[in-house]
Amino acid sequence: MAKPFFRLQKFLRRTQFLLFFLTAAYLMTGSLLLLQRARVALPQGPRAPSPLQALPVAAMALGVGLLDSRALHDAHVSPELLLDMDVLRSPLRSRNSELRQLRRRRFHHFMGDTQGPAALGPEAPRPAAHSRGTYVGCFSDEGEERTLKGAVFYDLRKMTISHCQDACAERSYIYAGLEAGAECYCGNRLPAVSVRLEECNHECKGEKGSVCGGINRLSVYRVEELQPGSRKRRTVMYRGCFRLPENVTHAFPDSLIQANVTVDTCAGFCSQKEFPLAILRGWECYCAYPTPQFNLQDAVDSSLCSQEPEAQRLGAYCEVYQTPVQDTRCTDRRFLPAKSKVFVALSSFPGAGNTWARHLIEHATGFYTGSYYFDGTLYNKGFKGEKDHWRSRRTICVKTHESGRREIEVFDSAILLIRNPYRSLVAEFNRKCAGHLGYAADRNWKSKEWPDFVNSYASWWSSHVLDWLKYGKRLLVVHYEELCRSLVPTLREMVAFLNVSVSEERLLCVENNKEGSFRRHGQRPHDSEPFTPEMKDLINGYIRTVDKALRDHNWAGLPREYVPR
Repeated sequence: MAKPFFRLQKFLRRTQFLLFFLTAAYLMTGSLLLLQRARVALPQGPRAPSPLQALPVAAMALGVGLLDSRALHDAHVSPELLLDMDVLRSPLRSRNSELRQLRRRRFHHFMGDTQGPAALGPEAPRPAAHSRGTYVGCFSDEGEERTLKGAVFYDLRKMTISHCQDACAERSYIYAGLEAGAECYCGNRLPAVSVRLEECNHECKGEKGSVCGGINRLSVYRVEELQPGSRKRRTVMYRGCFRLPENVTHAFPDSLIQANVTVDTCAGFCSQKEFPLAILRGWECYCAYPTPQFNLQDAVDSSLCSQEPEAQRLGAYCEVYQTPVQDTRCTDRRFLPAKSKVFVALSSFPGAGNTWARHLIEHATGFYTGSYYFDGTLYNKGFKGEKDHWRSRRTICVKTHESGRREIEVFDSAILLIRNPYRSLVAEFNRKCAGHLGYAADRNWKSKEWPDFVNSYASWWSSHVLDWLKYGKRLLVVHYEELCRSLVPTLREMVAFLNVSVSEERLLCVENNKEGSFRRHGQRPHDSEPFTPEMKDLINGYIRTVDKALRDHNWAGLPREYVPR
C-alpha cells in the first residue's frame, strides 16, 4: 500500500514543478511581448487580403479581415495598435472579442492622451504670424444659438488659424471663429458677448503657440482675403428656373430691389445675410432657404426666365442661384440625451456609401452616429461618435461592416445599405490604396493586388447581404442608387425607421448640404476598364444570388440598372 502511495506523491511533486515552470515561462513570455510591443514599429505599406477573407459568409471572418485591412491603411493608427490588429487574425472567436475590446480601449487612451484640451494659462491670445486676418477678440459662445453658424467644421489634429480663415473666406464669410482648439465657425455677424482675452486659452491643435478659443469661447478673426496657395473662393452656382411661390413675402425672408441688379450683386447680398439661395426676378433680388413651399424639386424650362428684366418681373418665374453660404438649419448635432432602448445598426459592405449615409442621418436627426470600428480621420473631421464605444447606445445608429450570426443578432434592428458591387469594389480599393478621398494609382490597378482584391471581396459583398437577410431581426433595405436619386423621400423613410421626428425644412437643409466631407469627386485617373470578363462573370453571379434572396424575403430586389439580363 505504501509503494503506490509513494508513487502518487512523487507524481504530484513532478506535476507541481511542471506547473510552476510553465507559469514562469508564460509570465516571462508575456513580459517580453509587452517590451517588444512598446518598441517595435511595423511598416504600414499595402497588405494583400488574408486568404480567410476569400471564404464566403461567416467562414471568412468578415469583420476581422476588414478591420485589419482598413486599419492598416489609416495614417492615424499607432504602431502599437497595428500589432494588436495582427493578433486579430487568430481564428479563435473568443480571443477576437477580447482583442477587439482591447484595441478600442487603446484607441480611447491614445486619443485621450494626444487630443485633450491644451490650456495655455493666462497668456493673452495672439494670431499666427502669417495670418492675414485681423484679430477681433475673445467672445462667449454659451447661448442657445450660435452667432457664427454660417459654416462649421472640425479638425481635431491639424486645426490652424489660417486653415479656419481660408475655409470661411472660401465661402464668402467675414468672420472666422475658433473654439476649443479644433473647431471652426464662420459668419457675418460678431457674437454679442465679449469676454476677457485670457478666457481664450486653448492652443490650436495644429499650430503651437497660437490660441484657438476655449471651452464655449471663440477667438474671432476678421477675414480679409484667402491665404496664398489656398483654394479659390467658391462661385455662385445656377440651380435652375422655377415658378414663384404664391406668397413671395412669406417664402423669401429678405429682399433687395434696385435697378440693374446682377447675379453677383444679388448673390453677394444674400451671402452677407447668410442665406444659401439667391433668387432673381427682373430687378428684384430675394434671399431664402429651401422650404416645402419652395423646394427646388420642379424646375421648368430656362427659356421662361430668359426674358427682359421688366417682362420677367411681371412673370411668374425666377432664376435661382446657390450662394457659397452653408445652410445651417441642420448642422447642430449631439449625443442622445438618454441611452437608446433600440440598438440600431447601419450595415453595409465597405465602399457602399456608409460614411455618406451617416452624414445624412446625423444632419437629418441632429444626433451623432457611432461606429463598430474607430477611424481617426472621420473623428478628426467631426464624426464625434467614432470615439464613443459602439455599445454605449448614445448614438442614433452604429456603422458596421460585420456579418455572421453572432455579430448581427447583437442589434435589435438595422438599416441595410446596398450598392452596386462594381462601384463598391472600386470605391473600397481606392480607399485602401489612397484614403477616403484619394484614387488608387495606375500601378495598383495593374498589379496582382487588384485581381486578388476582387476575388477576395466579391463573395463578401454577397455573403454580407445574405447574412443580414437571414439573421437580422428588423430590417430596412436601402439602395445607394435610390438614395442618390430621391434623397429626401428615402431619407425620410430612414429617419422614420430610426423613430425620430424631423421637419420637412430640416430634410431640405440636408439635401442642400448633401455632399459632406467624404465623397470623391470626378472620375478615377485612368480610363481603362478595371474588370476583366472573368471578374464580371464572378460578380454577376453574386448579383443574381442577392437579387433572388431579396425577392424571397419580400423586398423589391436590386435596382434593374445593374442586374445582369
